[in-house]
Amino acid sequence: MRAPLKFTAYEWLKEEKSASDEELLVALNKNGNKCSVNELNKVLMHLEILGLVSIRWIAKEKRRIEVVEKPPEDPLKSRAS
Repeated sequence: MRAPLKFTAYEWLKEEKSASDEELLVALNKNGNKCSVNELNKVLMHLEILGLVSIRWIAKEKRRIEVVEKPPEDPLKSRAS
């Protein structure tokens, strides 16, 4: 049983920290997933909505995908009433 595409993509991005959309597509297809550009766009949109990745255009047809690093929680805020 294979993991869903969004989990596979996110795990690969966490290891790489950042990548282009082309690099991610090649990595997913090399990993045994059959992923089209449309499927990749849906996965990236879902990950961006969840706040897990940030996507920026670096050229007309090329995007940079970066994993969003969560800042450490402030222990004083968790103690507030």
